[in-house]
Amino acid sequence: MVVGDLHDVNFHFPVRELQNDRVKVVPFATAPHAELFFQGSVNYPELYQYLPYGPYKSATEFVETLIEGRILPNPGNTLYAIIDKTRSHPDSPSPSQADFAGVIGYLNTDVNNIKTEIGFNKILPPFQRTHVTTNAVGLLMQYALNQPSHVHAPGLGLRRVQWQANALNLKSIRVAERMGFKREGTLRWDRALPAGKGKVENGAQLREGDPEPERVGRHTTVLATCWDEWESGGREGTLCVMAQQEGRRQ
Repeated sequence: MVVGDLHDVNFHFPVRELQNDRVKVVPFATAPHAELFFQGSVNYPELYQYLPYGPYKSATEFVETLIEGRILPNPGNTLYAIIDKTRSHPDSPSPSQADFAGVIGYLNTDVNNIKTEIGFNKILPPFQRTHVTTNAVGLLMQYALNQPSHVHAPGLGLRRVQWQANALNLKSIRVAERMGFKREGTLRWDRALPAGKGKVENGAQLREGDPEPERVGRHTTVLATCWDEWESGGREGTLCVMAQQEGRRQ
């Protein structure tokens, strides 16, 4: 279900609050989401081991580097905060450390080619291996792929939604495949990552005389799901995964 008002953010498409009975994703706001995310992630630097950015030393650095430095200037990117509605309490403020589950977003959105990508996906450890990941991803899939005329969950009607992951990040690849994404290939030496920051690299030896020996390499696995798959059973399969009970690997 798509609910809520439009939000004034720098994105190619309208950004709406999305929710079902378990999870709500809302456009990321620096206050209060940045401090909640930083406090929930600061003790888990491994959240960034497969990513080309992070970890961060403060909420301010997180905002300046990722939000203001990468997301807001690019109309192809937007970020959502994830709220676990099953942990919200009607008598307590929300979001709070009790129900703030992480962040997720769209990136590399291309209006001319009618496509986007789901990424910036960082689920805080207390909410991992629950319903949060599948429902947050599923809500973004619905909004991207459903047609604007869809009765219950009108969307953008895009033709393609992509997912990229470090080729060694098998957990991320499994999540994508479970949600209906299909592997399309591997981009070899796709990223150059800073060495010495806990990043998982491809393990391959750099050539002698490489101009940037301090930056290690990463291979990237590319997955995608497209409108024709979505409308021929993919949507129903995604909804089934979202509806599964606790205790399953997410």
